[in-house]
Amino acid sequence: MFEDEFRKRLSELCTRKKVSARDMSLSIGQNPSYINRIENGIMMPSMSVFLSICDYLNITPSEFFNTNNSSPERLRNVIKKLESLSSSKFNNIAAVIEDLTN
Repeated sequence: MFEDEFRKRLSELCTRKKVSARDMSLSIGQNPSYINRIENGIMMPSMSVFLSICDYLNITPSEFFNTNNSSPERLRNVIKKLESLSSSKFNNIAAVIEDLTN
């Protein structure tokens, strides 16, 4: 993922989570403008700060880089619920999803 894509993904996830760059910056122990500087292309985070960003957004690093998934936390919660379904209910849901995507 290139720097522009990283910045766009960070902005997208912050917008979806309805968090301000300032609040996130302070919550991860950085100065108030830290996330804004990333979003504006002035800097990139260190690996440890990137992991803090993922923790703050409640997503995994893999979910951060999966740009096909616009709501990673929501998808993870749905998958957890699917895993708890009985076999027959799971098959019913799978059939509905297959019907919707064809």
